Amino acid sequence: MTPHDAHVTSIAVRFNELDPYAHVNHAVYATYFEVARTQALADIGLSIDELARQGFQFVVTELSLRFRKPAVSADVLSVETWLSEIGRASTRWSQRIRRSDELLVEAELKVGVANSLGRATRPTPAMLATLEALHRTQE
Repeated sequence: MTPHDAHVTSIAVRFNELDPYAHVNHAVYATYFEVARTQALADIGLSIDELARQGFQFVVTELSLRFRKPAVSADVLSVETWLSEIGRASTRWSQRIRRSDELLVEAELKVGVANSLGRATRPTPAMLATLEALHRTQE
């Protein structure tokens, strides 16, 4: 299953991200997913700087990864990102990393909204409307 029109970010594997077995270290995938979410948000007008200007930040409260196959040196990966659920107080994100058509890693996240002091708050109606650009359902 692939989400319809998921946001796609390209990431090239770098040498320093490899473990002693010449695979991407498992902890690096969380960074790849973060880079892709940040880019997806920037592309819809909610960059980290814009969120901070508005007095908000997004906070990951749950993260689940499923590893299927390793990425290796010189791979160019595609990270698919979409919102699978938009709630009143949090969002659920789905992400996948692929090498061509080969699925390598999947992520499911819950993300809350906090104010500039780090206290949980609800997103504004305008923020929710903007996030709709990333909302997708499974085909």
